[in-house]
This record gives sequence, C-alpha cells and structure tokens, in this order.
Amino acid sequence: MLTRVRNLHPPTRVLARRLPELHTAVFRALGAMLPEGLNRSDCLVSRVGSGPDLFLQVIERHNYTSYIRLTYVIGDEQQHNPNAHIRIYHDARMAEATAFSPEQGIERFAGPEIPMHGLVIRNWRLNQALLKWLDYLLAEGHGADTLKPVEETPPFLDLPVDQEAAG
Repeated sequence: MLTRVRNLHPPTRVLARRLPELHTAVFRALGAMLPEGLNRSDCLVSRVGSGPDLFLQVIERHNYTSYIRLTYVIGDEQQHNPNAHIRIYHDARMAEATAFSPEQGIERFAGPEIPMHGLVIRNWRLNQALLKWLDYLLAEGHGADTLKPVEETPPFLDLPVDQEAAG
C-alpha cells in the first residue's frame, strides 16, 4: 500500500505515512489486553461489573500472525456490537482492524477497482476507532487479568460457513 504513496492526494499521503504508527499503537493497546493464555485457547471472555461480556475469539493462528475477533455480546439477542476483526503481526509488532461488522470480517478490500485513496482513509478510520475502543475497554477494567479461557466456543460466536470458507 505504501509503495504508491506518490499517487495519492496530499492529505491521504500524510495518513498513509502515519498508518504504521497507528498500527503500532493498536498493537501496544492489544498487548495490554491479551493474556499469556491466548496461545492455549481459541476463545476467552472478560466479565467486568454489570457490563456486557467481552469475547475474544482466535480465528486464525500462524507463526507470525494471528487473526482475532473482539466483540461485546449484548442482551438476550446476543448482538455483537462492536464486532472488531483484527489482524496481529507479531514479528512487526503491529495490528490492524480489518472490519467492525460480522459481514465484513474476512472480506478482502484491496483490488484494482478500489481507489488507493479510499483504502487509506478506510484503514485510518477503522484503526482509529479500534484504538479508541481498546482504550475504553482498558479504562473499564478489561485486560489480561480478566480475559479467561472458555472451554468451548459458544454457538453464538460461530462464523457463518461462507465466511469460514473465505478465510
């Protein structure tokens, strides 16, 4: 994405150059939240006070990257809101939001039909929103001490079959 910075509008060029800083800040905030047990469990839950349950689900796990979903499960309808999908680059010490909705969780947005300007702006907005939400979660008391492994992934967290195949 950054190889084409010269072809972008000036404000977008500035955002594109600052994206690595934002991805590093997201990684640091996640680092304060993620417990050591993330390597041993695919699903964790954090319960703080009377607030909604916060679920962390590992969707993919590789040597240098992980793909997780972080979501509140709210009410009897078990709504996921927000529903952040996050790619973590462990070796680069960066993380980025890929989506905030279940429909977009694994969908890829890059391609020749999407202008670079739109991709940079979208990435900036998603990651700014994620960073603010992570700061909020930490302020509410969620963190490495409160995220506990769940023996079995609850059925309401299961991804639709078509999304699993797309990943």
